[in-house]
Amino acid sequence: MSEEIDETQAQQSFEPLTATYEHLRHSADSAELSEFARRPLPDRADQAAFSRATALLEAVAGNAHTPVEDRVFLAESMPFPNILVKLAEDSEPSVRKAVAANEDDKNWLVGRLTKDPVPEVRDTALHNKRTSWKMRLEGAQNPEVDAQTLAFLGTLGTEIESDAPAVLSSMVRRAVALNPNTAPETLSKLADDPSAEVRHAVAKRQQ
Repeated sequence: MSEEIDETQAQQSFEPLTATYEHLRHSADSAELSEFARRPLPDRADQAAFSRATALLEAVAGNAHTPVEDRVFLAESMPFPNILVKLAEDSEPSVRKAVAANEDDKNWLVGRLTKDPVPEVRDTALHNKRTSWKMRLEGAQNPEVDAQTLAFLGTLGTEIESDAPAVLSSMVRRAVALNPNTAPETLSKLADDPSAEVRHAVAKRQQ
């Protein structure tokens, strides 16, 4: 009997959340959605209220009627994967760019954004410290990545992240050296790289 009561209570607490979630997901009221996006989160100590608020923010984040500036705000400030996944699929590049720059991203999510069709989003994701070395290497090999981002990737393991795995960072810098978009000044720096493989790649380019 007590189990039935507990189940009924659980349903009663769940159903209002579901109803509110669906309301926010389909709402066309930009003012309401904006207010919800900017509403301070409850204290984490109140776990039920906190979980409810973050769940409802997922609905707000996925609603195209939420103003762009509020979606960007959520993309910049939220650390929660369920919200960031929604925003990473946003049709507005500025929102995806904000997700790409968010250092609370999971590496698989920011890795997905290194493949974004918009160069600015891709490049921002490649600058994010959460990006995996596999994604960094693929970025360094991509002939569509701009010279500025290649210059950044060419400093990994030397000027930036000096404690990075030597083999992996060397592979990224070597790929930068071989990328046709790499600027002459970046190649000049890489010509003095501590890794012989990187120096050889530069020499190969200069032949």
